[in-house]
Amino acid sequence: MSGDRLSIGKVAARTGCNIETIRFYEKEGLLPPPGRTEGGHRLYTTEMVGRLVFVRRCRELGFSMAEIGQLLSLVDGDQVSCERVKDIADLHLVDIRSKIADLRKMERTLRDLSSQCSGDDVPQCPIIEVLQQTRRQL
Repeated sequence: MSGDRLSIGKVAARTGCNIETIRFYEKEGLLPPPGRTEGGHRLYTTEMVGRLVFVRRCRELGFSMAEIGQLLSLVDGDQVSCERVKDIADLHLVDIRSKIADLRKMERTLRDLSSQCSGDDVPQCPIIEVLQQTRRQL
């Protein structure tokens, strides 16, 4: 194996992605199929390592697979436009802010429920009672 071709284990070590994740990204089309040895082992180029790092960083920021695909299509088509990338990032930011608002609402609701519970070893639990109600009162 030349220095330009890396095994999946070496790619995993260099990128911080586990082997199953690398295979998943290949299957999803975010990473092109690697070359193979005569024995069928995957061989990755340094460009593929860079692409995998890009995908991992996007996932760390919570970008969806579709959003990452959009970003990669801009890169692959040599059509990177800061405006188009910003549009994708801004839409993702709206989604993140919505999720944060939902999480804050869940936190308040659970905090309120928990405050109604004595925590004693008794059969009646206000949290369970609310969770079992057929009408939504959360």
